[in-house]
Order: sequence, then C-alpha cells, then structure tokens
Amino acid sequence: MLTTNPFDDDKLREECGIFGVHGAATASAMVALGLHALQHRGQEAAGITSWDGKEFHTHRAMGHVAGNFDNDEIIRMLSGSVACGHVRYSTTGETALRNVQPLYADLSSGGFAIAHNGNISNALNLRKRLVRDGAIFQSTSDTEVIIHLLAKSRYRTLLDRFIDALKQVEGAYSLICLTPEGLIACRDPLGIRPLVMGRIGDAIIFASETVAFDVVGAEYIRSVEPGELIVVAQDGEIRSHRPFGDTPHPRPCIFEHVYFSRPDSIVDGHSVYQVRKAIGAQLAIEGPVEADLVIPVPDSGVPAAIGFAQQSGTPFELGIIRSHYVGRTFIQPGDKVRHLGVKLKHNANRALIAGKKVVLIDDSIVRGTTSLKIVQMMRDAGAKEVHMRIASPPTRHSCFYGVDTPERGKLLAHKMDVAQMCAFIHADSLSFVSIEGLYKAIGESRRNDGIPQYCDACFTGDYPTTLTDFDDTAQVNQLELLHERVV
Repeated sequence: MLTTNPFDDDKLREECGIFGVHGAATASAMVALGLHALQHRGQEAAGITSWDGKEFHTHRAMGHVAGNFDNDEIIRMLSGSVACGHVRYSTTGETALRNVQPLYADLSSGGFAIAHNGNISNALNLRKRLVRDGAIFQSTSDTEVIIHLLAKSRYRTLLDRFIDALKQVEGAYSLICLTPEGLIACRDPLGIRPLVMGRIGDAIIFASETVAFDVVGAEYIRSVEPGELIVVAQDGEIRSHRPFGDTPHPRPCIFEHVYFSRPDSIVDGHSVYQVRKAIGAQLAIEGPVEADLVIPVPDSGVPAAIGFAQQSGTPFELGIIRSHYVGRTFIQPGDKVRHLGVKLKHNANRALIAGKKVVLIDDSIVRGTTSLKIVQMMRDAGAKEVHMRIASPPTRHSCFYGVDTPERGKLLAHKMDVAQMCAFIHADSLSFVSIEGLYKAIGESRRNDGIPQYCDACFTGDYPTTLTDFDDTAQVNQLELLHERVV
C-alpha cells in the first residue's frame, strides 16, 4: 500500500492525539467527537476506553475515527461517565492492533488505562531491565513501560506508584489515564508535548489541542502546566500535584506552531493560524524574491503563504489544486501508475502558472523528495521560474520526543547546505526562515541560547536536558540507534 499523496510522504509525522472526559453522561461519544478533531495528529489507528463505575470497556481499531466509532452499538458498549481516547501515528512500536491505545492492564489496585502522546526516550533500557526482572510485555509500544513500572512500584497508593513510574522515564509525554479512583492527566516536566484542560457543564475535559474543545462545545480553561499532574476524582474533586517540583524553564515543542497543530487551535496562548502567518511574513523579509505569484503547498503551507503574500505584496493564488475525494492509500503496482496516483490527489493549476515566476511556500523540507516533485510539477505546468520558501529552519536533526523523523543521515539539511539543497530540488532559489525569525514570529524578542524557550532540537540539535544518561555525542548516537530499531 503506497500513499497517493506526495506531500504526506515526506513530512515530519504528527505524534498522536489524546482526549479524556470525566463527568459526562455519554463520555465515549464525546471522546469520539474530540478524536475526530484530533485526527490530523494520528491516522493509523484509534481507540477509546470507558469506565462505568464497575467495569472498563475498550474498543480499539486500525484506521480513522470515522468508520470505527460512528456506530451507535459501539458507543453504547463504551458506557460510563469517564472515558479517554487516542489517535495514533506510530513513533515507537510497529503498526499493529496490539500497539493501539489506550493500553489497558489489570493491576492490584484495579484496572488502569493509559493514552500517551510523546516518546519515552529511555524506553529500550527500561524494557530490558523489566524483562530481566520477569515482566511480560504485550506490545512493542514504549507506553507499556509505564504500566510495568507502575505495577512494580512498592509505594502504597496508586497515585504514588504512578508518580514513582514517571520519575523513572525520560523524554516527552502527555498522558490521560483512567483508574477506578478517577481520571489522571499530566505532562512531562519540560512540557514538550501539549495538553489542555476544558469544561462543558459539570464535565472536565483534557485534550491535545483546543480545537477539540470547539468541536464538542467545551470551554477552554487553561493548559496543563509542564510537570503538573491533575487528578479528577470520582466525586468530581480536582486536585493539582507537582511531583517534579518547580519547572522554571519548560521547552514545549516549537513544531506545534509550524505544522502539527491545526491552524484553528490555540497553543501556549497563541493562535496557530496567526503565528503561521507571522512566520510567512518573516520569511518574506528574510528571503525576498521577485515573483508573480505566491503559491502554498496544500494544506500546511497556506497560512504562511498568506503572510508571505501580504508582506511582499505578491498575489496569493492556489496554484496547486487538491482533490478531497481520494483516499489516503491506493494500490499501485508500478511507478507509472504511482505517478498517475500522485495527480489524483494534487494537480498544478496550469492556466494560472504558465509563463509565471512563482514562489512556493511549504512548512518544512525533510528528505527533499516532496519538494523535488512539487518543483517539477510547476515546471511541467509551464512556470518560468520556481522559487521555494520554507516556513521553518532547516531540519538537520532527528526528534526523539514523539515525532516520527528519519534518522539524521536521511535528512536533506543534514547532508547538504542550502545551495546544495536548492540544486537537489531543481529550484531557482531556496530560503528558510531563520531560527531567530521563527522565535520572533511566535512572539519572543529572541531565542535564549542558554535556556531556549522551546524544544527546537530538530533545527538546532540542542536537545532538552531530560536526557541525562549520556553526554551529547553518545546521547545522539544511542538515540539514533533506538530510533532505527523501534520506529
């Protein structure tokens, strides 16, 4: 099965999306709606677990939320006023039903379900230790490590055992967990992965993005703070804990602003749409070019292209037309048919492009294969000149915090400088927004090089300090090995 979408083949893959609700009469139905809104964060599989006060109920399936959770019988089966759900794109573990979340286990304290957005960077070492001690794993997901650490903990209460487990893991995580005692939501101490809190009536909701609140009609309350653990007890009491102490220098993922979050979400108090427009405007300032048209690469390049066009005064046009009626996958037995499949999804607006100097706006370049196809598409449509502008700095480093990136050696920007990349994609010019320009677009006066405000390691190689087991060189080498083995 090969994708017909050439622009999805060469992207940093969305991590995952999680959604949880406590105190709603039809909790699972609300979770299903919320997961619809988060579908862009994971399109391989989806799952929902509910608690009815006596039993846990789970339904997990490969594929999209629609088609798996639009069945009344399934929603009725997922009874209860507390539920959590997950949409998955695998970053650690194979694509298989056994890895679909929420993961569930019967512990000595009762049932425990967990939905995880992120990546446990020391999962391989923890897993080896746990297996040596007799643990039997049911999945290849890094998330299951947390369940086994929780089960082995000698602390008395479930909450203390859960905190004990979290203090042994490194990397990035936003978690929503169901227990007989209530719902738990937490973020890692650096807040790398997002998690927000809302309310609808008497129900409390947690989600990866605020857009999920819009869909279900909930009111946004606030972000779950980095290092914060929130417990919503069965009686509705809400308690906030800080098991890691103060976290004065959080580093949320900067790529949420560039690509991952939906444009209609609010991240860290900023409108994602407005930030992406500001990135495009900054890109026009830093990489000006004389052109007849500004053309976005659908769909992620649209807000930045609008900002670029407004700043430069160059007309914005839809030079690449996307069909919304083609499935994500398509059986393609040969290269010729595969090429035709590409055109089923996106096609150049030839009448608009012929004889024009065009500037293409995209969010990133990963391997470079997508940009090569797009530039050629413009030339085949008769473009006089094709210039490429990228609304993020060059992606030179792999991510180990819940984003599926190729190993570093396959990243185009790791192998080539900008001039070489321009030649590789056959563009007339190529320019990226600077790291300082990116921070400026988000609202920062500058990047604090000593203590960066965001996790921007994919651009800078400056990985967060939660990875304490090894020095910088060994850290990258070991994480590269982990990434190659489990992604």
